[in-house]
Formats: sequence, structure tokens, C-alpha cells
Amino acid sequence: MRKLVSLFIMASLAGCQLAPPHERPASPTAERYPTEYDDQSGETTAMALGWRDFFLDPRLHGYLDSALERNRDLRIAVARIEEARGLSRVQGANRFPTLGLSADAARSRVPGVGATAAGEPGAVAAQGSGVNERYSVGLGVSAFELDFWSRVRNLSEAARAQYLATIEAQRAFRLSLIAEVTATYLAIREADERIALAQATVHSREEGLEIARVRFESGITSALDHAQAEALLTQAETQLANLRLNQALQRNYLVQLAGGDLSGPLPEPRPLTGQISPTRLAVGLPSALLYLRPDILAAEENLRAARANIGVARAAFFPQVSLTGSLGYASSELDNLISRDNRTWSIGPSLSLPLFDFGRNRGNLTVAEAREHVAVLQYEQAIETAFREVADALAGRRYLAEQITAQQRNMETLRRIAEIAQDRYAEGVAGYLEVLDAERNLFEAEQTLIQAQRAEVQNLVELYVALGGGLEAEQLSEAP
Repeated sequence: MRKLVSLFIMASLAGCQLAPPHERPASPTAERYPTEYDDQSGETTAMALGWRDFFLDPRLHGYLDSALERNRDLRIAVARIEEARGLSRVQGANRFPTLGLSADAARSRVPGVGATAAGEPGAVAAQGSGVNERYSVGLGVSAFELDFWSRVRNLSEAARAQYLATIEAQRAFRLSLIAEVTATYLAIREADERIALAQATVHSREEGLEIARVRFESGITSALDHAQAEALLTQAETQLANLRLNQALQRNYLVQLAGGDLSGPLPEPRPLTGQISPTRLAVGLPSALLYLRPDILAAEENLRAARANIGVARAAFFPQVSLTGSLGYASSELDNLISRDNRTWSIGPSLSLPLFDFGRNRGNLTVAEAREHVAVLQYEQAIETAFREVADALAGRRYLAEQITAQQRNMETLRRIAEIAQDRYAEGVAGYLEVLDAERNLFEAEQTLIQAQRAEVQNLVELYVALGGGLEAEQLSEAP
């Protein structure tokens, strides 16, 4: 019997594989990033630069630490890993027989069978009764499927691939969380600098309005000049109120991302242009993203699972063989239960083959093949998205720097224009409308420069994340 069981198990574990082999689809993107804004220069790779070294603001470090520990969505992603791990182990256990220990004891009273009295035909003897006892103990295998067509193995492979995809999805979310926290924090730092500029502008224009009032009351200027100076002040006050509102909204969002506000005194923040390391990141080739980006790795694992499910659907067209067996002892006497004479065993394979399923199996195979096709397209889409994100960030690294340089020259020009307009107005050569336009243009240029500086820093953060930066410190769960 042991040889027979071993033979069935070996045949089951070495079944025919009906799932298509897993092959990584060809990359749908170019072999190199666009050369017009990628000079291939760089000091270090993003993966080699930890986020604590890339981000220089100590206050941002506190928010990132809090988010990576307390963010609710990230904790949900980690919990889903444990769920997928459990499902993978369940499916993996189905590849092996489940042994169960059983022990039974039964005692029953059975009425006696009537007997004819000796020497008196037709006479009935007195009825008797007896008590029967039955004891048994043994090991049993219940409905273990002999996996000739690798149905169970493919189910296990699909569950394992989905588990690994869940791990990669958690890693991808971790990267997006780092990027989101940083973007929100940079928006707050931008608002701080724009608010400081707006406050200084409001103070300056309050002084200008006071001068305009004195000049108007002295009869030197008209009421129009005073009204224009007042309009210039209210413009700055309106902008200041709007900036404070946006800053409050960003702070609330940052607290939510971080899983709560930080306790204790916060370290002094760095200026907007000093938020990240000046190290120039090396980009490499697009093919490296296939092994770095967790979203691409997750899409590949989902494709692997879809191909395994095709094998499951194909196996449904073939007979399903199950094995039930037991080995133990049975006796009517407990003292003599474990003995060679009381040994019992049984083994019984069963076979089932669908004859008429009205297209159910064919439909399941069609669904599995369609999902595999979708998984291929999603894998290619993940590669295209990763390529575009890196290419966009490289374009930003070049052209945002050029934009800031031009904006700085423009701001200096507008500052000289505002100074000249003030001098012309003081000399009586020009009206206050000229001053109004010059001050308004200068204020907008200063605000635009701060916005461009924040956009440049944010773009470099996006390049860092797109290249897989921020994953170096992860503690990944072991695969089953």
C-alpha cells in the first residue's frame, strides 16, 4: 500500500504542465531616452542615494518617518500582503496530501436473536441481548487530488504570483507616498516664501498708500492716484489671503498623509532651493526600469498569475482523479487494539470527467486567455508609463532650469522698471498708473519665480522616484 500511495503522489507532483511558459514581453519603448534633454551625465544612481541623503530638510524627514510608519493607506497595503501570503500558503498546501488522525470508541446494545427451544419444535426461547464495543485509531487521507494536469500546481503558482504582486504594489505605494508627502511639503514651503513676499509687499504698499493720501490731501495729486494706490494694496492683500488659505489646506493634507501631526518642537525648515541634494542623478537605460520599478514588477507578477490560470482552465477538460485512503487499527477490545491482527487499511481512487457542461469549461478558458492578454497590455502600459515619467522629469531638469534663469532676468528688469516708474512719478513726469502697472508686474514676476523654483525641486524629486529612489531601506517580507 505504501508503494501504491507513493506512486500516486509522485505522479501527482510530476504532472503535465498545461500553462503557457512565462516569457517577459518585449519592451514597447525606445532603447534610450530622448537625447535632446538627456546628456547621460550623472554622479550616482537613485537607488544608491537614500531618501535621507537626497532630502536635506530635517522637518521633511520627520513627516516622511511619520508617514511611512502611520499612514493608513500604507498600513492597509501591508495588511493586504499578509492576506495574500495566507492565500498563497493555502493554495500551496493543496499540492500535498492532508493527513488526519482519527480515534473512535463506540458501545452499543443490540437485541438478541430468538432461538428455538431444544426438543420442542415451534417453541420460542427467551429473548436475550448483548453489548458490543468497537475501538479504532488511524491515519487518513481525504480526497487528495492527483495533479496529473498540474491544475493544483498552477493554482498555487497563481496565488504565489499574486502574493508577490501585492508586495510590489506595496513598494510602489511606498514610493508614491514619499513623493506625495514631499510634494505637499514643498507646496507649504512655497506658500511660506510667497506669503513672506506678499506680506512685505502689503507693508510697502501700505506705506505707498499713506504717501498717496498725504499728497492727495495736500492737493499735490488727484483722487485717482489715491484710488490707484489703494487698489494696489488690496490686490496684495487678496493675494495674501489666498496664499494663507492654500497653505492651510496643504498643511491639513500633510497631517493626513503623515498619519497625524508631529509632536514636540519641529526643526527649522530649509529654504525652498535647499530642499534636496545637489547630486546629479545618473539615468541609465530604460531597460533598467524593468528591474527597478515596483509597478512594472507587479504587472509582471500579475501576468505570471494570469498564465498560470490558463493552465487551470485547460486542466478542467481532463479527468480529475482523487485519492482517499486510511491506515489504522480496529478492535472490539481496547486492550488489544494495537496489534498486527487488528490492522486495517483502505485505499480508493475516484475519477470524474465532465461530459456535458454546455460550454462552461470553454468559457472559463476564454476568460483566462482574455485576462492573460489584458495582463500583457497592462505590463506594456506600466513600462510606457515609467518611460514617460523619466523622460518628462529629464525634460523638466533641463528646461525648468532655463525657465528659472530667464525668469530671474525678467524679475531684475521689472524691478528696474518699477524703480524708474517711482522716480518718474516723484518728479511729476508720469502718472501713478505707470507705477501701478510696474508694481503689479514686479509682484507677479516675483511670485512666478518662487513657483518655478518649487516646480524645479518637485521635478527633481519626481525624477528620483521615477528611477526607483527611496526603496533602499525597505524590509521586504520573505516569499513563501
